[in-house]
Amino acid sequence: QVELVESGGGLVQPGGSLSLSCTASGSIVSISTMAWYRRAPGKERVVVATISPGGRTTYADSVKGRFAISRDNAKNTVYLQMNSLNPEDTAVYYCYAAAVHSSAYSLQNYWGQGTQVTVSS
Repeated sequence: QVELVESGGGLVQPGGSLSLSCTASGSIVSISTMAWYRRAPGKERVVVATISPGGRTTYADSVKGRFAISRDNAKNTVYLQMNSLNPEDTAVYYCYAAAVHSSAYSLQNYWGQGTQVTVSS
């Protein structure tokens, strides 16, 4: 089916920045919404940011003004630029895409493997 592979993530100091990327591969017919979710220790997975095929974005209140989601449709890639990071941003970040695979008849949900982001001094 469709595979989402993330890059980026790691350890960053408070106030620092980090960029994540996620590329979809496979026999993709189309990709609709792409998004980033995160799961902090002991917490449920929550949406961080979403982006439509046309570039319309939404953000969780906790990251507004600090994070920016973008996408390159030609590369089937979604990005998350994270600035002014604080320890509360520490979580496993997951890439999400709603996509149509060549063997499917409708949109399906796909998830990346997750990448650890740790904000600590």
